[in-house]
Amino acid sequence: MIILKGKVVKVTTKLLEKFGYKQELKRSLSFGDLVIYGLIFMVPIAPFGIYGEVIIEAHGMVALAYLIGMIGMIFTALSYARMSEAFPMAGSVYSYAGRGINQYVGFIAGWAILLDYILVPALLYVVSATALTGMWPTIPGWIWLIVFIVINTVINYFGIEFTARTNKIFLIFELLVLVIFLVVGITAIVKGVNGAEFSFDPLYNPDTFSMSVVMGAVSIAVLSFLGFDAISTLSEESAGGPKAIGKATIFSLLIVGVLFMVQTWVAALIFPDYHAFKDVGTAFYETATIAGGEWLGILTAVATALAWGIADALVAQVAISRVLFSMGRDRKLPHFLAKVHPKYKTPYASILVIAVISFIVGLIFMGSIGILTSFINFGALTAFLFLHVSVFVHYFLRKKSGNVWSHIILPAIGFIIIAYVWINLATQAKVLGISWMLVGIAVAIYFAMKKKDVSI
Repeated sequence: MIILKGKVVKVTTKLLEKFGYKQELKRSLSFGDLVIYGLIFMVPIAPFGIYGEVIIEAHGMVALAYLIGMIGMIFTALSYARMSEAFPMAGSVYSYAGRGINQYVGFIAGWAILLDYILVPALLYVVSATALTGMWPTIPGWIWLIVFIVINTVINYFGIEFTARTNKIFLIFELLVLVIFLVVGITAIVKGVNGAEFSFDPLYNPDTFSMSVVMGAVSIAVLSFLGFDAISTLSEESAGGPKAIGKATIFSLLIVGVLFMVQTWVAALIFPDYHAFKDVGTAFYETATIAGGEWLGILTAVATALAWGIADALVAQVAISRVLFSMGRDRKLPHFLAKVHPKYKTPYASILVIAVISFIVGLIFMGSIGILTSFINFGALTAFLFLHVSVFVHYFLRKKSGNVWSHIILPAIGFIIIAYVWINLATQAKVLGISWMLVGIAVAIYFAMKKKDVSI
């Protein structure tokens, strides 16, 4: 096994060198590490934090919203798998669109994903700080911001293996809390607490169903899935080669999708009158309190704060630091972002920059979580559209692939689903997002006019 692992590392390293890059980051992550990374980034209990918004938008069919979201993301995960095999390097969709289509298109795709990755850590910190400030109002939110940012920056600075070990601890904690909620929740349903009884309404209710209603909810629920794509940023740290990246992406997405559906289905049965929540933002904790008492409400609230503020933000910082490292290495962003720590083999300059940005953005958007979320969803979905096009262009047009199913039909389905969700984003998200993209397009045009080759 060790010999086989060593062979894979050597082959993958040679493939990386073929594209003109040196192996600078440490290849030490196993398939299990990658799956755990994806699960942590998506947060197995992610619906806890946005449950109220999703169930109201879905007119009660919250499980259906997550099911459709998972299906849509699976097609995107398949495209990530195909491109990670072709280009086993850090950079995610930036590298895939750049290599698969054109270097300037790659920059625009990278610019889109930056809107997602750069702001995600700040969003996670803000959500967690807001939750804890509500529990301990005497401690200002900016204090919690600093605490979370310092903890995550220190962990990420000292190496990807240290981060991987921390991920496992948090994953066990999150799954334990989820199991407790499900056991208590199902028991409450069996006992008929709050008038609860089993039904398929959270999955499909013919009285309230309409595709526009459900897709509006999916455009919110999709936030819970964002992160599976970040596994691709670890291509240069995977000991199992490019195929391990693709498999881990799909595997983690399927696992977390099922968990999302089960927990929201149980919650919806416990509190079927989704219009009666005292506070939409704390709807899940209110439901948990009804099911098991105040202790369960507090447990789920604290778990959400820790999962979003430390576990999820930790891997988010890993992902964006690798994207900045890749773009800095290609001199599409300041080159100092490509600096790698000589001992820990981490892109420490990018890690520190993200810490500073997260603090500044967190302070600015402390009371505006909705706006921050809109930005993030726009960036991610736009980048996914570029990804699907990249598969078609690289494999079918350039490589003349005869695999119509994998290289035309699947990415086309993924593109259509993502485009439909994109169209259903809030108007504000599209206005702000398009403004961001116009800046990126202007920079790309500048590079093209100057004929600036950034060695993509």
